[in-house]
Amino acid sequence: MHITLVKKILASGEPCRKCRDVEQRLKDGGHWPRIDEVITADERDPNSPGMRLAKDLNIDLAPFFVVRDNGAVTIYTLYFKFVKEVLQSNHRQSDADKELLENNPDLDFI
Repeated sequence: MHITLVKKILASGEPCRKCRDVEQRLKDGGHWPRIDEVITADERDPNSPGMRLAKDLNIDLAPFFVVRDNGAVTIYTLYFKFVKEVLQSNHRQSDADKELLENNPDLDFI
């Protein structure tokens, strides 16, 4: 699983308030290490990586999350839904189990 957070910089150069809040919630909740990539959508630069990605995905809200998992791509524009469905799901344990098995070929499921 690969999680990308897209956050916005306003035309004034300030970070968007909601983006700051979501980032702080991720850190306070201990979820920040699960974010693999952070991309900035800078309103002053329509060609910034986040602005291009938002346009490609037809998203006009920030922040948003792009979750890539086994070829599937899911977009989350609601923080609490993202946390519930991605960060608090059993999928996290499944990924940890797979990594443990990959790093220890002498182990197997019981």
